[in-house]
Amino acid sequence: MEYMKTPASNIQGNILCCECGTPIPPNPANMCVACLRTQVDITEGIPKQVSVHFCKQCERYLQPPGTWIQCALESRELLALCLKKLKASMSKVRLIDAGFLWTEPHSKRIKLKLSVQKEVMNGAILQQVFVIEFVIQPQMCDDCHRVEAKDYWKAVVQVRQKTVHKKTFYYLEQLILKHKLHQNTLRIKEIHEGIDFYYGSKQNAQKMVDFLQCTVPCRSKASQRLISHDIHSNTYNYKSTFSVEIVPVCKDNVVCLAPRLAQSLGNMGQICVCIRVTSTIHLIDPNTLQIAEVDGNTYWRYPFHSLCSPRQLEEFIVMDVEIIRDHKQGAGAGMRSNKHTLAEVWVQKTSEMNTSQQYHCRTFLGHLLNHGDLVLGFDLANANINDEFVNKMNPHHVPDVVLIKKSYDRNKRQRRRNWKLKEMEKDREGMETDDERQYQDFLEDLEEDEALRKNINIFRDASRIPVESDTDDDGAPRISLMEMLEDLKISEDATGGEGASMMTE
Repeated sequence: MEYMKTPASNIQGNILCCECGTPIPPNPANMCVACLRTQVDITEGIPKQVSVHFCKQCERYLQPPGTWIQCALESRELLALCLKKLKASMSKVRLIDAGFLWTEPHSKRIKLKLSVQKEVMNGAILQQVFVIEFVIQPQMCDDCHRVEAKDYWKAVVQVRQKTVHKKTFYYLEQLILKHKLHQNTLRIKEIHEGIDFYYGSKQNAQKMVDFLQCTVPCRSKASQRLISHDIHSNTYNYKSTFSVEIVPVCKDNVVCLAPRLAQSLGNMGQICVCIRVTSTIHLIDPNTLQIAEVDGNTYWRYPFHSLCSPRQLEEFIVMDVEIIRDHKQGAGAGMRSNKHTLAEVWVQKTSEMNTSQQYHCRTFLGHLLNHGDLVLGFDLANANINDEFVNKMNPHHVPDVVLIKKSYDRNKRQRRRNWKLKEMEKDREGMETDDERQYQDFLEDLEEDEALRKNINIFRDASRIPVESDTDDDGAPRISLMEMLEDLKISEDATGGEGASMMTE
């Protein structure tokens, strides 16, 4: 007798839902998904609308309890911030997926689509998708609040320089902008002979002092004042003050060195011209082209002062120029400048053209001067100088005239300048009327000095039209934006941002 073999069936049978009677695969709850969701809501206890605090000034979000972080819209950082707000309420469910839903950027709303799972009746696992809306609430952070208050500061850095001209301050301002040290300041106040930087912490003020000591020759002094004292927790609240004094010597100043200092610098002459002020004072002897650098510590041991101010410079006309080819240096002499040319010049004051009075002097501007050029200089022969080192010098060693720089047409150079510099936002008090003229002098120094402009950022001036010629009509060297590309890092200023320097055409 033969029996028929029926094939084994692996097909699982269906059951009826205990609520609606719909055939469904067996599950521990014996209910369909629709009926199970009507009985159980796994998102219960999770808020569907949450507030997120946002600072409009610095564009940062608050991460409780007191941290402010920078987040872009629909970024991973913002997603992590929003999920941390829900961490406590989602402890009983398991997060499967999370993502942003598009909202209008100005709607002040952020929508998240979440997928969660949870074990419900008799071990059944239910998955549900829902949307949470985050409402952006404006709130000013502590840093911006201190900036707006303008008086809530913990430390101040007082930078001073006792000079008439502000070329060193203009140069220092560009260095601060380049290294972005002004971003942590609460307030920048410009006063007579200096600038005050206000900070919310002593550490930021100390960073500024350290930067100044590495940038310009200076000396500093620190003090602090007790504001309050909590006897229970033994905490003190101080306001710190850092006083920074920059050496009172600027570019194009005529100085007289102390005899011991001149001897230590290679037996150079006492009457020198300051050609540049960076981290050190760069001096040149107009009689021998000998150059030297004086740092801050050396200056305060052997201090010297400027013999003239820019207002005392007089205009001379060159009557004759004779280049000195072979100049022999004395024993123990220091380095000589290779960028200047030694020459003997006969000049006459433009204000005394009706007389035959001429002055003879040596100058380091032999590579620039020609017959009939105008040059600015300091008349030592007819000046009333009150300096202890000059009074002790041999009168035969004091030159009659010290020439500083060649004179060009300022209006023409300013009209053809197709670049600009950034400026810090400062509260100005007691400003002098010739500040604009001093600033134009500083811009001219950048055009003439390649080593000086390498340390700062120069920006394109879109309002100016480039000029094809490389020199002015009177032969003055004009530095265009294209020429600066060879030795400058130039930043595009189209958006007005504080971006990193980049080469532009």
